[in-house]
Amino acid sequence: MTSGSTDPETVWPEVRFAGLRFTPLGVEETVAALASRPADAPFVAFVTPNAEHAFLRRHDALFRDCGDTCWISTNDSRIIGRAALLAGIDLKFAPGAYVVDRLFKAVIGPDDALTVVGATTEVIDKLKAQFGLTRVAHHIPPMGFINMPDAVAEAVAFVAAHPARFVFIAMGPPQSEKFCQHVIADGRSVGVGLCIGSSINVITGGSDPAPDWMEHSGLVWLYRLVKEPRRLWKRYLVRGMVGLGLGLRDAAAIRLGLRPRPDGF
Repeated sequence: MTSGSTDPETVWPEVRFAGLRFTPLGVEETVAALASRPADAPFVAFVTPNAEHAFLRRHDALFRDCGDTCWISTNDSRIIGRAALLAGIDLKFAPGAYVVDRLFKAVIGPDDALTVVGATTEVIDKLKAQFGLTRVAHHIPPMGFINMPDAVAEAVAFVAAHPARFVFIAMGPPQSEKFCQHVIADGRSVGVGLCIGSSINVITGGSDPAPDWMEHSGLVWLYRLVKEPRRLWKRYLVRGMVGLGLGLRDAAAIRLGLRPRPDGF
């Protein structure tokens, strides 16, 4: 286990597995870390890698940079987590939706300033009503904006102009992570950029969650695939399998003594 952080005040332990960098923290530990970071500290990223991330980082340098330099990177994949357990490594489990739900229930107050990039007006209206939020700055960039320099610059400027302890980047990978790298490079913003995909939609009841038994057995991917096969087949059956294969490869290498187990495990 090594150490890594872009925040000089806090250095978190980390472990590399399946080609990904993890900060092995559970939900409560993660929320406590996010809550304790000064609101005016320089902008950093929080990401929750899953099996698909292992594929994406091999094809996108900017996305890879975010995973390698972000402040906290918690495990969002029960499948990768179980592959790691085969090697005696506990990555813990702190997916974005769990962390976001806990933040709103235990940390964020009604009058706290929040910034959201992405999501729809309807979703944000539900969020404000559900938690009584009064100071939400919301920016909706165009579809595919990450490849539009002017749209990226506009979104970066919006984050800089609306300082907040928590900046929710409500879009999926690789856009959210790449956008955070642009905000960091710009250097004007503060807070933590939370790359949380559809988590806000989840906690406001806008998605159809998998049954609990599928959630806890690591079969959420199968539930989602059956619900939206045309949209998700490549994510789970191609990209996700690459990540799982890398995890099983690392587990086998560690078990056979071909790769040392990280310190602390």
